[in-house]
Amino acid sequence: MGNIVSIVRVKGSAENVGRSILEALELAEFRFPSAVKSVAIKPNLAYYWDAATGYTTDPRVVAAIIDIVREKCSGEVDIKVVEADASAMRTKYAFKVLGYEKLAEEKKVELFNLSKDVLEEKTVQVDKREITFKVPQSLLNVDLFINVPKLKLMRVVKITCAMKNIFGCIGKPRKVVYHPILNEAVVGINKILRPNLTVVEGLVASDRFPIKLNLIMASADPFSVDWIASQIMGYKPSSVKFLKIAMKEKIGNPEGIVTRGESIKEFAKIFPREGLISTSSLWNLQFCLLKAYKKIVGDIIPPMFEE
Repeated sequence: MGNIVSIVRVKGSAENVGRSILEALELAEFRFPSAVKSVAIKPNLAYYWDAATGYTTDPRVVAAIIDIVREKCSGEVDIKVVEADASAMRTKYAFKVLGYEKLAEEKKVELFNLSKDVLEEKTVQVDKREITFKVPQSLLNVDLFINVPKLKLMRVVKITCAMKNIFGCIGKPRKVVYHPILNEAVVGINKILRPNLTVVEGLVASDRFPIKLNLIMASADPFSVDWIASQIMGYKPSSVKFLKIAMKEKIGNPEGIVTRGESIKEFAKIFPREGLISTSSLWNLQFCLLKAYKKIVGDIIPPMFEE
């Protein structure tokens, strides 16, 4: 049997998220490794947008995953929720604004900025091109790496989900330098960093507008997740360039991918399609505004976030 991707509908209130994640893990036949001492959980924090917009991983999902890890892994486990700085986002402010400081306090876990980690320079070849990344050492050494992405559309790469969220682990804040070769860079970092588990948070999905999707997906293989996620988001997987490159680079294979649980078509019916104003256009507008703001005040951090 090939890689399993589970598709679960969250029924009822948000309190059912934990049960839905457990169901997804069971359907995906995921088994927690033995002797786990360290865990890194990587949500998708997009600028300072609240989870209700559909752009950021809901902290309630991460909280449920923390509870499950502690239930399944015996003994003391060091759990870190990790994120890296980005071109227009500082992780310490995102943690505060998006509810992760409250989560960390309640669940007694550490919030960790990957850009402040010891960074190892690693070079890989993708499609006959050498690409160098600054990779956080903690992710290279962790016992259990859990990827918790969102389902979103992005004109440059069409979809952003499991593999694109690993791109967010790069320690270098100005990841915008990779945008001319973004498809290759997504594959390159996934050659280096391989999460043990991906749990997709699809409670709210968004492009033209946010919509309640009430979806949880799980799999041990990020490529398989994206192969299925692309269909939910309205694309043929073979049309997504980074998936084609991943196949060529032998870090993904669609043959034998099995879905369990709900139907892909049921979620594809309601996923919001990209509108006349594309995601990339909105990002370009945001970056233009940020550049103008930086020229005026000398920083990209809104003063309301400063201590």
